[in-house]
Amino acid sequence: MTESTAIMPATVDPATLKEWAARHDDLMVVDVRSGAEFDSLHIKGSYHVPLPLLSEHTGEFAERLGTRVVLVCQSGARAEQAQKRLAAVGLSKVSVLEGGVPAFAAAGGEVVRGAQTWALERQVRMTAGSLVLAGILAGRFISPRLRLVAGGIGAGLTVSAATNSCALGKVLSWMPWNRSASEPTAHQALQRLGNTG
Repeated sequence: MTESTAIMPATVDPATLKEWAARHDDLMVVDVRSGAEFDSLHIKGSYHVPLPLLSEHTGEFAERLGTRVVLVCQSGARAEQAQKRLAAVGLSKVSVLEGGVPAFAAAGGEVVRGAQTWALERQVRMTAGSLVLAGILAGRFISPRLRLVAGGIGAGLTVSAATNSCALGKVLSWMPWNRSASEPTAHQALQRLGNTG
C-alpha cells in the first residue's frame, strides 16, 4: 500500500515500524550509525547513511528521501540529530525509531546480523569511565594534578548531554574497529537511495 501523503509522527515505536514495513512499500528506513554498527546488526532493507555523511550532504539526501522516512541508530540520539539536520533544510516529516535498532530486533522485527561489535555509545561509556578511573588513580599515585583528567571528562560529558552531541563518539567513530569495508561514500549512499524524492 502506498499513500501519496504520509502523516509522520516525530517518533515511532518498533511495533509501528514493523506494521509499516509490512504495509507500506514507500517506507524508507535510514540507518545513521557507523559502518561497523550497521554490519553487526541492521534492519532488513534499511539504507546506510552514517550521520557524518548525512551532516555533510544534508540537502542532497533530503532531495532523495521519500514521504515515509524513519531514521534509526543505536538508541535514538544520532537519529534525532539527523532529524534536526533534515528539518533545517526543509524536510520535517521524518520519524525517529524509539529505542533504536536493538529495540526493533527485540520486538521481533526483521534484522540482518553480522559480526558483533560494541555499539558506539557503549564504547564512549567504556572510554570515558576508563579515563576517569585512570585520572583518579594517577592523581593518587603519581601527582594530584592528574585528577584534573577526571574533571575534564566529567565536564565533557556534561557538555555532551547539554548539546546532545558527543565529541568522544565522533573520535571513536574514526577508529579502525568502527570502520568497515562497506562504509559508503556520499555518492554510493545517494545512488542507493535513488531519486525517490
